Order: sequence, then structure tokens, then C-alpha cells
Amino acid sequence: MMNKLAFRNVKRSARDYLVYFMTMAVVTALMFSFHTLLFSKDVQKLYDRVHMMAVMTGLATFFIVLIVAWLMNYMVRFILEKRSREFGIYLLTGMKKKEIARLYIRENVMTGMGAFIAGMGPGFLLQQILLSVFYSMVQMDYHIHLEFNKTCILMTAACYGGCYLLALLRCGRRFKKMNIHDLMESQKQNEVISEKHEKINRMLFPFSIFVFVLFGIFLFCYKNWDTGILTAFLTGLVLSIYLFYTGIAAWISCYVRKKGNAVYRGHNLFLLRQFSCKVKTMSFSMGTLTALFTLALMGSAVAFMFNHFQNQVLINKYPFDVQIYSSNTDEDFHQEIALLEKETQVREIYTYQIYENGTNQVNAYLYTHLKEFGSDYRKADGTPDWEEINRNDGMVYCDYDTCMGISDYNHLRKMLGLSEVILKEDEYAIHMKERVWRQTGDFSDQIEINGSGGRLSFSGYYTESFSQDGHNGGDYILVVPDALLEEMKPYYAELVADIEGKAPGNLRRLLDDIEEEDDIEEDEEKRNTRGHVMTEDAADDRDGEDLGNSCSGSDSIVVYAVKNLVRDNLVPEIKYMLSSIIFPLFYVGLVFLCVALTVLSVQQLSDSVKYRFRYRVLSQTGYGRKEIDRIILKQLLAYYMCPAVMALVISGLVTVYAGNRFNFYTGIHTSPAVYFLMGAALFFGIYAVYFTVTYIGFKRNTERE
Repeated sequence: MMNKLAFRNVKRSARDYLVYFMTMAVVTALMFSFHTLLFSKDVQKLYDRVHMMAVMTGLATFFIVLIVAWLMNYMVRFILEKRSREFGIYLLTGMKKKEIARLYIRENVMTGMGAFIAGMGPGFLLQQILLSVFYSMVQMDYHIHLEFNKTCILMTAACYGGCYLLALLRCGRRFKKMNIHDLMESQKQNEVISEKHEKINRMLFPFSIFVFVLFGIFLFCYKNWDTGILTAFLTGLVLSIYLFYTGIAAWISCYVRKKGNAVYRGHNLFLLRQFSCKVKTMSFSMGTLTALFTLALMGSAVAFMFNHFQNQVLINKYPFDVQIYSSNTDEDFHQEIALLEKETQVREIYTYQIYENGTNQVNAYLYTHLKEFGSDYRKADGTPDWEEINRNDGMVYCDYDTCMGISDYNHLRKMLGLSEVILKEDEYAIHMKERVWRQTGDFSDQIEINGSGGRLSFSGYYTESFSQDGHNGGDYILVVPDALLEEMKPYYAELVADIEGKAPGNLRRLLDDIEEEDDIEEDEEKRNTRGHVMTEDAADDRDGEDLGNSCSGSDSIVVYAVKNLVRDNLVPEIKYMLSSIIFPLFYVGLVFLCVALTVLSVQQLSDSVKYRFRYRVLSQTGYGRKEIDRIILKQLLAYYMCPAVMALVISGLVTVYAGNRFNFYTGIHTSPAVYFLMGAALFFGIYAVYFTVTYIGFKRNTERE
């Protein structure tokens, strides 16, 4: 009997809470598909650093479980309040409170299980789409096949069921404390609107706007941000979001009471009263929804930033098929060459040396002028801190300026398909990253390169991609005439290779194994006659002074400086690391957006039955059906757009600021507004789906007799 009653109640409320059911099915599908990245054996075999994807997806799942638990608790409590009078009547007819509680829990379990089962089907489809996109991003082939991973299914069920269980237990405790009077009056609690202190509350509206403007000014103009100021300001921003809705509801009420010019124009009075009453009763919920919308927009925008980086910059970051570094200037790379000839079809192998002239003029200039370093290498009066520069703890640049002969430089340019550079015997050039050059501009008057005939004149800058993350210098390389190299000291050795086709997937690991074998041999040589390993200091004394010939460049968003670069191995691995950021951000953003839209939709669909009488009155006063539909559209647009517009403003400011910083550190030329527009397009695409479903359901409910 109870099962039949529960099933009948679920069917009866399906129309009003269809959006909730749909969202829980979508959340199930998203959870299952993204958990595949955690537990898929195929993904785990791809890279040694699979734990990074697991950590980021697990962290995203933690936040999603929290917000889904909040949604379930909100909906269970909301439905209880809407049906409280029904449950009160059950008590009056003789049903026990425990029986009613079991009935309500049974209904929610049916709804939850139905949504979970309905979501698993699309979950398998989304799993294949997600894996196809993932494999495409890391440049690997994927053959579609369903993956029934028990751990993945159990993980999804545990997260989903745990959220439901917590919501039902909390609701059960609340239900036990209610009596017949509480149940009969519970539905009216949100209908009681207090209009006390309206004149004071309306001041919160301009105050919150002032805080938003101040936030934007501080974001773009204030430079000395620290943890304390950031925490205080974000706290104030969050509070102002919640105060905004209290303020705007009070401002509209006062405006209506004063009979403003727009009140009696058309049907504005009806819409203003509807909107202010709803916002006033839902001010806290509207603030929470705005915060969720903001996080969803920012998360998707940041995901688009990293996706744009890997598509625009990463491919050009490593121009050579293979490049190998050695701190030993006499290295002939015979082992590496033999391995390359064995494992690949070699078109060309070229070895050369990087030189130093005993100066660090360029290093010092970059350390003291690039914004990445701030004032780390400057004294309080702004002059270079030579002690800190010479200490060179960061090893961003080598101890001395790095130089290359013009013949080696032109040979490398030819391998890359670039035009030849002509240098006179008394000239030099600088090849540097475009990102760095855009900051420094022409600084040739700040450095002095001397040859046997005196000071060399500056020929020009070149900014093509040239593998400058520790190989052909860090950020830059000085290009000098070959005759000048006789006056310089070899600094380190390099090998570049042009190979036919795609490199084997394990080529970089094989090259690393050669290096590890060499390190073992060096350790053996450092053992003294008693069989103990010598200290580093003793080894340095034996081998001579440390050359300080290792660097990584000043990149800070994506830094990947290794001795053995194999582009076909390296780019997919970095893309995998970036994917561990991109996918969880989209995951969190989609779930947060769906959760927030569900609350908006359910509130309106549930109240549509109550609004039926009001729209019937409008019909009796002469309004036609089409005109009433337009009023409904305006009412829903105002209700839906209020939190969306505020979220767009806040997230837009943050995204443009973050996008400028991202472009600055990565060298991307794309306008930061593009990232925001791409995130907003995804946002409003999903927004339109929920709005359309709500609008159709609202109209249907108001038309029903």
C-alpha cells in the first residue's frame, strides 16, 4: 500500500520537479564519465604522471559532492515545505509520523534511483565522448569501446547515494520535530513578507554596487595585494552579493510605494511586485546562485585559457624533433646518435656548442627589468643587486651570458625552414622569446659585446620559436661572428635531430636511460679508495669549479625544462598535464551551473500553481493568452537574468584581469575578452535549455484548470 502511494506521489509531482530529476540524471552522467579518467586502466597506462589527473579530478569531485549535497538537501527540504499541508492532513487522518516519514523517504529514494539509472545511460555515451576528446588532446588514437569499470560505477553510486542519504537523514530529523500545526503552516512561511526597515535596506543596493565598482578598480589598479587584503576584500565582495538582493527588493518596494513614473506603465506594477516579493523571500538563495554562476563562468574561462595555450603556443614551443643537452662541452653524443639511428629514420643530426664570454650583462638586465622577477634582484634604490644576481639561486639563466656562432645559428634556422641571417664581422644579434622581447623592447644600448677589433654593433632581434628553455639559452641567445668564438669558452654542448615521421613513444625514456647510466658511472668514479661516496664539495674540488651552465628560462605558467627533448613524446605529456586542469574545471563549472539553474527552475515551476490564480485574474480583466504569455516571459527573464547578469559582471572583471596575466606570462596574443565570451557562450547555451523547459512548464501549469 505504501509503495503504491509513494509511486503515485512521485508520478504526481514529476511535472513540477522534472527539472530536478533531469539535473540529477545529468550530474550522474557527468560523475560517471569523469570518474572514468580516474579509474580507466587505459588512461593509467598512458603516463607515469597519471596521479595528477587523479588528484585534480578527485579534488573537483570533492567540491561537486558538497554542492550536490547542498542541492539535494535544498530540494528535499523545499519539497517537504511545499507538501507540508498534505502531510498534515495525513496526520489528521490517523497516519503515524514515522509512517509519513518513511513514505516521504521512499518517494525520494524512488526519485533518486530513477535519476541515477536514467543518468547512467547517457553517462556511458558521455564517457566515450570524453575519452575521445581526451585522447585527441594528447595526440593518440582512440577506438570506441564501452568500459564497464566496477570501481568507477561504485564510486559514482557512493558519491550520489551519500549525498542523498545525508539529505534524507537531515530532513528526517526535521520532520520528527514538526507537529500538525507546523506542517499546516509551513507552506505559508515563505509567503510572509516583512516590510520593516525598507528605507534602510534599500541603501544596501547602491552600497553593493559601490563595492562591485571598487572591486573592479582595485583589481586592475592596486598592485600590493597580499593574503590579508585579498581575503578581506573577497569576504566583502561575497557579503555584498548577498546584500545586493536585500537592497534591490527593498528599493523596488519603496519605488512602488512612492508610485514611480514606470509603475503604472503597462503591466509593470504586476511584474515589479512579483519580482520584489520573490527576491525578498529568496535573497540568500539568490546570493548563493550568483556565487555558483560566477564560479562556473570563471572555471570555464580558465579552462578555455589553458586549452588555447596548448593549441596556440605549445606546438611552437619545441620546434626541433629531438634536442639533447650536455653540460660536458666535449660531449660527442655517440650513444645518443647510435640510439637515434637505431630507433628512428634520421634525416639529419647536428651537434654544436654554446659559448660564454665571462660576462652576465644580458642576464643582469633581464633579472632587473622583467616583471616576473619583481624587485628580487634590485636593491631598495632600484639599482641591480649584484650579490643576488651572481648568487643566481633560481638558475633561471646561466651564470654567464650564452652565445652562439652565426654558422651554427644559420644551420639551425635552415633546419627549421627559416631564412638565413647575415652578420658582419663587427656585428651581433639577439634571438629571444617574443614574450620577453615585448617586455624589454630594444635594450642593446644597455649591453656591450666586444671583439678583437673593439665593440660590436647591434644588428637586430629575432623572435621565432627556437627552443629557449635551457637549450639554445634561457629566454635568449647572443649570436656572434664565428671568429669571435675563439676568444670565448665553450659552455655546454647540444645535439639536434630531424627525424622522419613520428618519434617512438618511448624514445625520451630510452635517452633518459643513457643519462642515468652515465650518472652511475660518474658516481663510481667519485668513490674513494675506501669505497665510500665522496661529498659534493670534494667532487667539485676534484672536477673543478661548477660552470653554472644549466638554466630553464623565465616561463612561469607551463615550465618544462629537461635535458632530452623529444617533441612527439613531450607535447602529448604536457597536454595530458594541462588536461588534468582543463577537464576538472569544465566538470565543476557544468555541475555548478546545472545545480544553480535547477534551483531557479524548480522555484518557478513550483510557484506556477500559485500564480495560476493571478494570471486567471489578468485573463478576466481582458488580457489575452498571448499577452499573458509575454508577461510570463518577462517575469521569468527578470528572475533568471538578475543573478546571471551579476555573475557576468563579476566573472567578466576577474576573467579579463586573469586573462591579461595569463597572456603576459605565456605570450599568447588573444584578447582576454575572448576567453570570457567563450565561457559565457557555453553558459548561456545551457541557460537557454533550462529557461525554455521552465517557460514551457510554467505556461502549462498556469493554463491548467
